[in-house]
Amino acid sequence: AQALRAELPSISAWQVVAAQAVAGGFVAALCFAFGDRGALGWSALYGAACVVLPTALLARGMARLPVRGAAAAAVGFMVWEGVKVLLTVAMLVAAVKVVPDLSWPALLAALTVCLSMNWVALLWRGRTKNKSR
Repeated sequence: AQALRAELPSISAWQVVAAQAVAGGFVAALCFAFGDRGALGWSALYGAACVVLPTALLARGMARLPVRGAAAAAVGFMVWEGVKVLLTVAMLVAAVKVVPDLSWPALLAALTVCLSMNWVALLWRGRTKNKSR
């Protein structure tokens, strides 16, 4: 296990959260810059928040779990993932009330880009592993 850990560099959950935040900010900035109204930017920003905030809560919850074995870690992960999903759904339902002149396409574009950062982080991890050889 130690040899495998040494060969495969890990990526922090907080690095994924940061990548999601940067990507969501970028999409929101594009919407603010090229959109015909500010509502596009605010919708994109809220869409990014629908991913970043629940993911940050999951990362914090997992970091605070006591180390008690694989089974406890799996249960803890499922609980925190459930909290993350419920918070995301609640934020999406509240979007109509929270964001004036909501643009669903802008919100969903930012949400999709932020969610794709999970895959980008995995690809980046593989890229840094290959560079170290």
